[in-house]
Amino acid sequence: MQRLRRLLKPNPETLHHLLVNYKWLWSIINSVTFLSDSLMTFVYLLRSNAVDSPPLYTSAHEYITLEASYNLSYYARGLPAVPTDCPTPMGIKGKRVLPDPKIVVERLFKRTVFKPEPMHSSLLLAYFAQHFIHQFFKTDHQKGPGFQWGGHGVDVSHVYGKNKHVENLLRSFQDGKLKTQVLNNEEYPPYQADVPGVPMTWMGQVADNNKFALGHQFFGMMPGLFLYATIWMREHNRVCDELRRVHPEWDDERLFQTGKLIIQGETIKIVIEDYVQHLSNYHFLVTFKPELLHTEVFQYQNRIAAEFDHMYRWHPLMPDEFNISGVVYPIMEFIFKSDLVVKYGTKVFTDSLSRQIAGQMTARNHGFLTQSVALDTIENGRKLRFQPYNNYRKNLDFPHTKFSELTDDPEVAATLEELYGDIDGVEFYAGLLSEKRRENNMFGALVIEMGGPFSVKGLMSTPICSPRYWKPSTFGGDVGFNIVKTASLEKLFCKNIPGDECPLISFVVPPENIPSSEKCENCKNDEL
Repeated sequence: MQRLRRLLKPNPETLHHLLVNYKWLWSIINSVTFLSDSLMTFVYLLRSNAVDSPPLYTSAHEYITLEASYNLSYYARGLPAVPTDCPTPMGIKGKRVLPDPKIVVERLFKRTVFKPEPMHSSLLLAYFAQHFIHQFFKTDHQKGPGFQWGGHGVDVSHVYGKNKHVENLLRSFQDGKLKTQVLNNEEYPPYQADVPGVPMTWMGQVADNNKFALGHQFFGMMPGLFLYATIWMREHNRVCDELRRVHPEWDDERLFQTGKLIIQGETIKIVIEDYVQHLSNYHFLVTFKPELLHTEVFQYQNRIAAEFDHMYRWHPLMPDEFNISGVVYPIMEFIFKSDLVVKYGTKVFTDSLSRQIAGQMTARNHGFLTQSVALDTIENGRKLRFQPYNNYRKNLDFPHTKFSELTDDPEVAATLEELYGDIDGVEFYAGLLSEKRRENNMFGALVIEMGGPFSVKGLMSTPICSPRYWKPSTFGGDVGFNIVKTASLEKLFCKNIPGDECPLISFVVPPENIPSSEKCENCKNDEL
C-alpha cells in the first residue's frame, strides 16, 4: 500500500511546474468556487499532515520522548538529531571533521557583489517576512539553540509584547487602544522613555528620538520593522474605533481583547493571501478559509521546529544600501534609525520600500552586517546535530545524487565538494543557501517543500481557525468578522496612512523601477 501511495503521489517538481504554469487552467479553477475550495482543502491537509503532530523529537534526544510533546521550552525537530556515536558529524557520509565555520561563511556565504532577487521581490516583502516571523522564532539563548521561550505560533506577540506585563505597558487602557504619540502629524508608538519597562535591544549609542517602545524588542533595529510596528499599532486602534461604534456599551478590556483577535485574523489572512501567494508564485489563488477544515480531521496545535527557524534565516534579502525617496543610505546609516520613517512619513517610506529590489536567497549573498548570523547558524546547526541537507530531501522523496544537481553554479558545486566531500555530507543551512532556484520562484525546492508544511500547519492551527472560534461573535459581530475576511496588505496600509492617495504597496517592484540589467526572463508577470 505504501508503495502504491508513493507511485500515485505527484513528484514535487512536477506539481510545482503545474502550479506556476498553465495560467488558463488555473483561471478556470479559481473562478469555480467548488473546485478552488476543494483544492484549497487538499493543500491545507497535504501540507499540514507532513508535520508530526504531536512532535516526536527534541534536540536533546535522537529518539522519541515525552519531553518532545510536553516540554514546550524545546523547539521540535523535523528529523531527529544525528546520534553522537556516528562515524561522521553528518552520520555515515561526509568528512570526519567539518570545515571551519568561518571558512564556510567566507567561501559560501560572503557577498562580494549584491545579487538582486530574480523575481523582483521588494524590500516591503523582505521586512514583512522579518516582522512576521519574530512572533514565533524566539530562541532562548541562555539555554541554547534547541530551546525557545515563545508560544509556538501566530500569537501576535510581535505587536502586543512578549507577556502580559509588556502588553499592559503598551496599552492606554482607554477605548481598548494602544499608546501613541503624534509626530509630524502622524501617530507613532510612544518613545521608550515615556513607557519605562518595555524591553528593547539597542547596540551602541542610539539617540532617544530613535528609541520607541514596541511589541518586539528587536524592532527598533531596522526602520522597515518600525514601519510595520507603526502600521499594526494604527490598525489595532482603528479596529477598536470600529468596534466602539457598534458596541458603545463595551468597556476597554473587551474592546482591546476583541481587537487583538481581529488583528490576529487579519495577520493570517494577509500572510496566506498576499505573502504566501507571492512566495509560491502559483497561478492557483491560495485562500484563508478556516471553515474548509471544520469537517476534516485536524489538530489545532502547533510546535515550531528548529529546522524551520534555521530555514527562515533570509538575511540575504537585505541589500547593502537603501533608497528612500531618492536618498541612498548605506546600511550602517540605516540601522537603528527609526526616525527616518518619521522624517519621510509612512507614505513615502512605504512607497520607497515597494520600489527597491531585495537580495536573492542564494550562496555568496550575505552582506557584511549579517555574516555573523550565518556563522551562528552554522555553529548552532552543529550543536543541534542537524542531519545533512540531503537527508531532508530524502525524507520528502526527492534526494540529490551529485553536487551538480544541488546547484547550477559550477564554482559553488566545486566549493561544496571540497568542503564536504559527499553530497550526503553537506550541512543543512549550507545546502539550503546553495540550492538552485526553482522554476519561477524565489527559493530552492527544499525551502518550499519543507517550509510550506511548517507554515500551513502553524497558520491554520491557530485557535481562531477552530470551529468554536471561527464565527462572527468572536470578532465582535459581522463588522469585526468582515474586517478579518476582507483584510489585505493594501487595505492594511491604505487605511492607516494619512492622505487621500495611497502609496505603492507591493511585494513586487514595478517594471519602471527595475534596471534593464535586472529584467526577469522567466517571471509569471509578462511585464517583467
